[in-house]
Amino acid sequence: MQPQDAELTSHELSRIVDFLRQLRAPFDANMPGGKPDVYFNITLELVDAHLRVSPIDKSGLISLADVPYSTGNRMILKMIEDGLIRQVPRGNGLKTHFLEPSDTLLNTFMDYATYVKGHLAKTFGLRRGMETSEYYFGGSYFASQIISPVRGEDISSINLGDIKFLLNDDNYFIAMRNMWSDFRNDFGKRSSFDLQRLPDLYTNTRRTLSEKSPRYDVVAMNMPWLGEFAERGELAPLDDLISDAAINALDFHPSVWGTGNWKGTQYGIPLYCTIEILAARKDLFESRGLAYPKTFDETIAAAREFHNPQDDFYGIAWNGQRGMPIANSFMFFLAACRTTVIDMPLRNQESWSFDTFEKLKLQIDTEDALEVIEYMKQLVEVSPPDIATMDWERRIHYFMSGQTALAYCWTMRAARFEHELSSRVARRVAYLPPPSRRMRRVSAPIGGFLLTIPAYVEPARQKQIIDAIAWMVSPEAMKEHVKNGFPVAPRFSVCADPEALASSPIVSMVDRMARKNELVTWARPPVPEFNLIERTLGEEIHDIVFNGKSPQRGLRDAENRILDAVRSAG
Repeated sequence: MQPQDAELTSHELSRIVDFLRQLRAPFDANMPGGKPDVYFNITLELVDAHLRVSPIDKSGLISLADVPYSTGNRMILKMIEDGLIRQVPRGNGLKTHFLEPSDTLLNTFMDYATYVKGHLAKTFGLRRGMETSEYYFGGSYFASQIISPVRGEDISSINLGDIKFLLNDDNYFIAMRNMWSDFRNDFGKRSSFDLQRLPDLYTNTRRTLSEKSPRYDVVAMNMPWLGEFAERGELAPLDDLISDAAINALDFHPSVWGTGNWKGTQYGIPLYCTIEILAARKDLFESRGLAYPKTFDETIAAAREFHNPQDDFYGIAWNGQRGMPIANSFMFFLAACRTTVIDMPLRNQESWSFDTFEKLKLQIDTEDALEVIEYMKQLVEVSPPDIATMDWERRIHYFMSGQTALAYCWTMRAARFEHELSSRVARRVAYLPPPSRRMRRVSAPIGGFLLTIPAYVEPARQKQIIDAIAWMVSPEAMKEHVKNGFPVAPRFSVCADPEALASSPIVSMVDRMARKNELVTWARPPVPEFNLIERTLGEEIHDIVFNGKSPQRGLRDAENRILDAVRSAG
C-alpha cells in the first residue's frame, strides 16, 4: 500500500477513525465467528484519544476497545515493547502512566487513513479532473450534480405565523430577508426582520435574552459571542431539533460547524462564514513586477511602494477605529503570529469549552503583542489620513473606489469589489491569505453568524422554527446567495457545486485554504468574557497606536483592567 497524495487535517483523521469504527463494529457483532480485532480497536481508540487531546490510561483504552481485559493488556504490553505505544507519566508523584501513540504508529496509521480517504474519494466523491487532495473526507461531495434552484414551495409549506428575526445589518442578511419575503409573500413581512449594526446587535441581544421577553424567535449570533450567551443558559439547545430537521452537520466544514457548539451541545447553526484576507490591486502589482506580500515586512514594503498621499492614493486600508474594529485588527494580527489573547491550544474546536476565567492566562502583555503594535504603527504610516476612524465599511470604500493598493477585508464584503456597479477595481483584484509574521503558517480568521433560538421560545414553536432555519441554511438557499455575489458558504456541497465555483474566485480560494487547515476559529476565542476583552482592547490599543500611550503600559493596563473587571463581577 502506497501513501496517497492527499494531506489529512485532524478533523478528517478523526472522521476516518469514526468511519472505520462504525464500519467494523457490525461485522464483529453479527458475522458468525466474528469478534473484535484487538490490535485494530486499540489502535483506533489510541489515535482517537490523541486527536481529541484526551489523556487515556490502560484501563480506559481497553474499555473503549471493547475487548477482554487480559487480551487488551497483553496487546498493549506488546505494543509498548514494539515501540508503538509511549507511556507518559501522570505527574504529581504518581507511578501510573497515560498512553499515547508513538510517532511510528501515528505516521503509519495516517498513511493507512490517507489510503482509505483516497480510495473512497475515487469511489464516491471525486468529480472528473479533481485531485484526491481536493476531497475532504466527511463532506457531501456528490457534487457532479448541480444543486437545484430555490423553490418557493420549500418554505411556503412551513406552517408558521410571522417569525421575528434579530439580525446583523449587512448585505448578506438584507439579501436573505428579501429572499424570505419574496417566497413567503403574506407570511414573511419585511417588518419581521430587525437588522441592527454589530455593536447595537450585541446590546439588544443581551437585553432581549436576559429579559426573556419574546420579542424575537431567531437571533443572529456573532460567532465569538456564543460562550457568553450559552453559558448563561439563554439559548435553546438544538441537538434534538437538528436530528428531526433537514440539516446535515457533515455537510458543513467541521471547524465552522464547531463555532456553534458549546461544551458538547449545539446552540447555533452556521448561516454564513467570512474570512479575513488581504486584497491587492493585481494590475498595479503586475505593472511594477512586484510579488504579493506574504509577511508583515513585505506588506509594509509593498504599501510604501504605492503610498502617494499627494495624489490621494494610499498603501493600505484596515480597521483602525476605536472600539470593536481596532480590537479585531489586533486579534487578527496576533493570529498571524500564531498566538491569541488567551493561552489555549491553537486548534479549531468541534466544541468550545473553557475553564473558569480565573484559571485562564491572558496573553496580551507579551512580546508577540509588542510586535503586532509595531506592525500597526507602521501600517498607519502608509494608510489614509482618517485611519484612526476607519471601520469595516470605510476600508472597503477606500479600496473599491481605487484609492488604496491593499486592504485587509472580510471575504463577504470583498464580494462587492466584483459585483457593485460603483467598483473601480472589478476584475483587477488578487485575493490573498493574510500575511503572517516571518513566513509562519497562514492563519486566516473565520468570522460569521450563527442562527440561534432563544431559550424562552416554547418547545413546540422551536420545532417549527428549526424548519425555517433549515431552509435558510440549505444548500439551495446558500447557493442562491453565492451566485448573487456572497462568496463564502460553510457547506461542502455548495463549495463543490460547479455553478457556485464559477461565480467568484473567492469561493475556490477559501475552499482551498479550508482543506489546508489555514482557516482558524481561535483568533477570537468565544469565552464568556469575550465582549469585555474586545471592549478593553478597543480602547487601549487605540490609545497606544494613535494617542501616544506607551505600548508596554497600554498592554499591561489592558490585562489588568480585564482581570479587575472579572474579579469585580464575582
